[in-house]
This record gives sequence, structure tokens and C-alpha cells, in this order.
Amino acid sequence: MKIIEGGVCASKGFKAGACHCGIRKNHQKDDLALIVSDTLCQCASVYTKNKVKAAPLKVTKQHLENGVAQAIIVNSGNANACNQLEMENAQREAKCAADFLQLKEEDVIVASTGVIGQVLPVSCIEDNIEKIELSENHNLKAANAILTTDTIEKTIAIEFEINGKICHMGGICKGSGMIHPNMGTMLAFITTDCLINSSLLKEILLENVNKTFNRVSVDGDTSTNDMCVVMANGMVQNAPVTKQTNSYEIFKEALRFVMEELAKKIASDGEGAGKFLTCTVKGAKSEHEAEKLAMSVCSSSLLKAAMFGADANWGRVMCALGYAGVDFDPYLVDVYFKSKDDIIQCSQNGMALDFDEDKAKEILSNSEIEIISDLKQGEFEVSCWGCDLTYDYVKINGDYRT
Repeated sequence: MKIIEGGVCASKGFKAGACHCGIRKNHQKDDLALIVSDTLCQCASVYTKNKVKAAPLKVTKQHLENGVAQAIIVNSGNANACNQLEMENAQREAKCAADFLQLKEEDVIVASTGVIGQVLPVSCIEDNIEKIELSENHNLKAANAILTTDTIEKTIAIEFEINGKICHMGGICKGSGMIHPNMGTMLAFITTDCLINSSLLKEILLENVNKTFNRVSVDGDTSTNDMCVVMANGMVQNAPVTKQTNSYEIFKEALRFVMEELAKKIASDGEGAGKFLTCTVKGAKSEHEAEKLAMSVCSSSLLKAAMFGADANWGRVMCALGYAGVDFDPYLVDVYFKSKDDIIQCSQNGMALDFDEDKAKEILSNSEIEIISDLKQGEFEVSCWGCDLTYDYVKINGDYRT
């Protein structure tokens, strides 16, 4: 496996493009993107578990009942959720893309992100979609157009070998706030030129999402618009990926790598974030228990605030482990704080150590920090990802709508 350039356009036969259509007030910011394959794709998707689901998810789910699609249209600045016209406007958005691309409407995936409860000015999309220029070089343009409060484009691409053929896979995503397990206000679009059928693709996607996007927490909120879509056009013409073969394991590992990299980029760019946190629990009795414990630490507002202040308050780690709903012996737990270049142990067997506070503060002043909890009760280890909680998070969300 090798990291390459190109993101969502790295795979053979995929193009992207974007334009400013007028949904967002900032005329310097594109707010409409397209991702298109030269041929029909096998597709798989997962959606938010929030009971309140935006219309684009419902339309996309209908369109993917047959497991195929050829294009994705995405708008930012408006979630198209919780208003009387949301279904009509999501359908109009799909039709608009289909007409522009000369495709069937049911072969278009629709996604939206932005403010909830406002009517999508879909006529802006209909009137301006023709400004989009599709190109295999427009990955970053599309990646930028789907952002809301994100500060950077989030993109990754790799190449890997399946059955003697060099395949490619790449993706873009957005997500900064309203990020919590079961997806967050997160949109992720992944493309590959590998040949695999939609049912197997769905199986692999579901397995990987639980170990990547569902291990990210920024603020504890789960959005109405979360969606992850994988499109496979098979244009490399490899022998199809089949279950219980080496090709299956290679493809699964490739997809997991892409999804994990995108998940980490979301965590590191949390709203107002200054630090990227990796919360690792090791020595657990099962993977499930390790994940619950790691997510509990990762989601703790008190712990995140301590990381913002570079305060080695390891007691907040113990506290978060304790309310995770997992049975473990707190009098076996060791807690460490780690940076790229250094590590310090703050507690042993659930009790305080006389550690160097200055060294701890230096470690926690880094932009990337790992919080390690060793339970010493098993062989399983899981890492989850998040960020610190800063003053800027409140500033961003205090007037997000206005």
C-alpha cells in the first residue's frame, strides 16, 4: 500500500468539480461540489443513527436500493433538514445534477451539510451548476466546497495491488463539530477503481466504519446529515474481489486505512481545536470493552478541557473510565501522557505517582497527545480520536446560525 496524490480523483475514471452557487454568503467560498465516474459504480453507504434524518439521506437511500450510482452532488451552507420542502428540494437537487451530467436521476447521490431548519435555496443550485468544471485535478476544489466550520480540506489517496492489478482508492470528507460515534456531522466520499460488488462492499464498509469514523468524538453531538459513501467503478478491470480470499483482506485493509486517515483528520480539525488527542486503552478483556473505555475518555469534556490547559489531571482519565459502563479493576490501571518525543506516567495501580509536573506540562503543550490507560487485565487495545475543548468552540457555536 502506498500513499499517493489525487484524493477522490485518484481512482481511474473519477472527476470532481465545484463552484459558488450562492447558498453561502461568502462569495469567496465554493458551496456546491460534484464527484462523477465515467461509468456506473457499485456503491455502499452508511448513515447517521440520529432519528432525525435530513432529506438528502432519505433520497440517497432510495437511489442506492439497487446498489449502483454514478455521481454525487453535495452542497454546504444548508443541511436541507427539518423544513417542509426538504424532500422536494433534495429530489430537485438530484434531478439538477442528473440533467447537467446527462444521467438518470436515480444514479445520483445527494448530500447536504450546514444549518438545520432553513429551506434550501435549491434554485441557486439549478441556476449555477453549469459553472462547475469537472476535472481529475479538482479533488481539493471539491474537498473545500463541502466544508462548513472546518479549517482545512481533508483528503487521502492510496494505491494497492489486487489480483495482479494496481488499484487506487481515495476520499474526501468534512467534519468539525457535531462529531460523535454513529457518525457525526460528517460527510465522507470514497472512490476506487477496484472491481467489487455492492453487497461485499457494504459488508466491508460496515465493518470498517465501526473501527474508524465511529471512534471519533469532538463534542458529543450526532448530526442529522451524516453519510459515508463508497463508489467502485471497476475500471482497473481486476479479477473481482471475493470473500475468503487474499483480495478481500487487501481491499478491507485499504478501505480501513483510507477511512482511518480521514477520521483522524476530522478529529484533529475539531471546532476550535488546538490539539489532536489519541485516547488508547490497552490491556482490556475484549475489543468492545477497550473501545467503550477509550471513547469515554475521548468524549470527556473535563479531560478535553484539561488537555487544552496542558494540565496533567490524570484523575479525569480515571473518572471517564469509571463511568464507561465496563467492569474493570481500577486498582490495576496505569495512566500515561505521551507526545511524539516523550512520555510520562502519572499513576500506577490507580494511585498517584510523584511525577514531574513541568515535564508533564511540556508533553501536554504539544499539538498531538496520546492518553494511555493500561488496564493490565487482558490483551486487547483500541485507540479513539478527538481534540481538546477550547474557548473558540463556544465562540464558533454561540452564533453558528446567525
